[in-house]
Amino acid sequence: MDCGFRGYYHQHTGELLFVPDTLRNPYFETELFEEDIKKWEDNQNDFVEIATMDSSRSFEIMAAFAEQLDLKNPLKGRLINALGKRKPFREFKSLIDFSGPYRQQWFQFREARIMEWVKSQLK
Repeated sequence: MDCGFRGYYHQHTGELLFVPDTLRNPYFETELFEEDIKKWEDNQNDFVEIATMDSSRSFEIMAAFAEQLDLKNPLKGRLINALGKRKPFREFKSLIDFSGPYRQQWFQFREARIMEWVKSQLK
């Protein structure tokens, strides 16, 4: 869902289905997903869409990642500072992309938070 897909939950089987979001990305190549798209189109009433995370929630996740870093870690201050700038998402990403092992920690942290988000949508 964080990569331009729409997520659906099948109410009876518990199946999760992810298809390209062609509304937001009209040029998305859908050939590889035609089977899933057809499954969704043929059974729309059985699927519930999982809401995508809005930018304020994404911002909260970035802030939470920065806050959980050790006070002695210089990256913490730089990330917090980046979140206060005019383009916080770009600034944060720029710092994370060149942060060595913290980049992988960020991806793991973000993935866990996204999973929590999806689980909360399914309850």
